[in-house]
Amino acid sequence: MPLTLTVLGTASPHPGPDRPCSGYLVSGGGAEVWVDAGPGSFAALQRHTDPARLTAIWISHLHADHSADLLAAAYAFAFGGMTPPAPVPVYAPQECAPRLAGFFGRPDVGFLKGVFDFRTLYDGHDVRHWNLRLTARAVAHDTEAYGLRAECQGSVLAYSGDSGPCPALTELASSADLFLCEADIDEHRDGEHPRQVHLTPEDAGRIARDARVRELLVTHVGPTLSREAATVRAAQISGRPTYAAVEGDIRTV
Repeated sequence: MPLTLTVLGTASPHPGPDRPCSGYLVSGGGAEVWVDAGPGSFAALQRHTDPARLTAIWISHLHADHSADLLAAAYAFAFGGMTPPAPVPVYAPQECAPRLAGFFGRPDVGFLKGVFDFRTLYDGHDVRHWNLRLTARAVAHDTEAYGLRAECQGSVLAYSGDSGPCPALTELASSADLFLCEADIDEHRDGEHPRQVHLTPEDAGRIARDARVRELLVTHVGPTLSREAATVRAAQISGRPTYAAVEGDIRTV
């Protein structure tokens, strides 16, 4: 099975009509991985696969627009008749399980051990499912956050997650066939944050250029930009094919 990216949702910071927040299905080498679980993405996921067949779930960080639909999946798996044949590995920052348990008013997430198997991400975390390899790199955000490099049979997909400019992004995306990269903000404003926690379109284009990726796919465009304008701006810097991520798109890497 070739490495394939299905776009489930791209919205920031909240879902809109027919536009869920961040969520992607990465398939390849016999594995299917739900990457980020933004609000609305679990419903979109069901258009493309049976969630009970997921090989794993991978969460870049715990902001709600990337993780809140884990709650929807928990209800579906535990109470909605979609129980997977074995607990689904959930790769996420350490606090993911306690936060999910909190939604249910439980002191721990042990009551969901039949459906989820939580595994803590860290910088350099590396795991293989069938012929799909997933590697995490810590990136610059205002909470613990990771980018993803997915490799399958010689093809490489890199995903920024949410991040400000940082060397780890260029390393993560190095020579990737497809770089799925956020372009959340119009410009950086001095003093707005203690550090830069999102990318402008120009940042995304610069990272793609410096990493020598084959194609750039712009996603997670915030409310001060249109994704069309963000894509044009990123393309002017990247110097390579640059596209907007749109819900329902399926791309073979």
